[in-house]
Amino acid sequence: MTTWQGWHRFATTEPPAPPQPGDPPRSRDERLAYHSAFVTIRTPAISQLATQVRTLMILGRHQQTTARPSLIVTGPAAAGKTTALLNVGRACHLAHTRTNPPPPGSTHTTAPVAYVLVPPGATAKTLITEFARYLGIPVTTRMTQTQITDAVCHTYTQAGVQLVLIDEIHRLNPRTTTGAQTADLLKDLTERLPATFVYAGINVTDTPLFSGTRGAQLAGRATLVDCGPLPARHGKREPFRDVITDIENALDLHHHKRGTLPRHAPYLHQRTAGRIGSLTRLIRQAAITAIHDGTERITKTTLDAVKLDHLAEQHNRPTRNR
Repeated sequence: MTTWQGWHRFATTEPPAPPQPGDPPRSRDERLAYHSAFVTIRTPAISQLATQVRTLMILGRHQQTTARPSLIVTGPAAAGKTTALLNVGRACHLAHTRTNPPPPGSTHTTAPVAYVLVPPGATAKTLITEFARYLGIPVTTRMTQTQITDAVCHTYTQAGVQLVLIDEIHRLNPRTTTGAQTADLLKDLTERLPATFVYAGINVTDTPLFSGTRGAQLAGRATLVDCGPLPARHGKREPFRDVITDIENALDLHHHKRGTLPRHAPYLHQRTAGRIGSLTRLIRQAAITAIHDGTERITKTTLDAVKLDHLAEQHNRPTRNR
């Protein structure tokens, strides 16, 4: 998805849909593929991010003199940050193409969304090269960073990019010389491109990105969206149980009894530490196991047998007295 062609394919491909009443039954292989891809569960973080992106895009639409306000999506690993980022990016892409279809017979289409990954050990030049690669802007080894940046700003503006999604932002360290130059590049891009920037990274507020002069500049322009673990209870609501219910309603198992998984909400919260990524992976793996072994249902025994990601397993490992 770090090229326009890949992003366009992702954004315009119909996402997986849960079985509907009256639909013909899916084959075993179709159901395995479905639980592998699965639906995107609309979490509170996704709803908050969608609202914030929509508001800030309108807020910055006619801003000319300074950088537009931006967003930072932060949280621990396996908390659903990238899922939230991609979901909101797809929604923006589809909304734009619905309201701005290309003229009949025209092959020219705008590129409303750009998705860029910060490369490991990023320098300003390697990062701006990633921006260029997304839209297929030719880059040669003889080109300077300034030349590539000028080409990117011109092409992105001509292509109508309105939303720039930058993932893995925690890889930047403004305390190093190369990290500082890269942070300055991002600041430059936010001032030169007529787009809203959304950054996503692991526990960004605990990194050097928010410290020092450069960190203060970023923090002063960005709204924080916390994609942290869901609490078991928030006031009178039970957001984690609500997400479990949504996941269960999307399952395609022949003999699974609705209400089974929400009853195990305390157990699931303890096993996953409230991380949405760990939760969906656990239930999807259990569903695939249930199809393979023919039981077609998920029970606590099924869930117990599933090995979780290492982060969640570490959380559940009992501490020993020394």
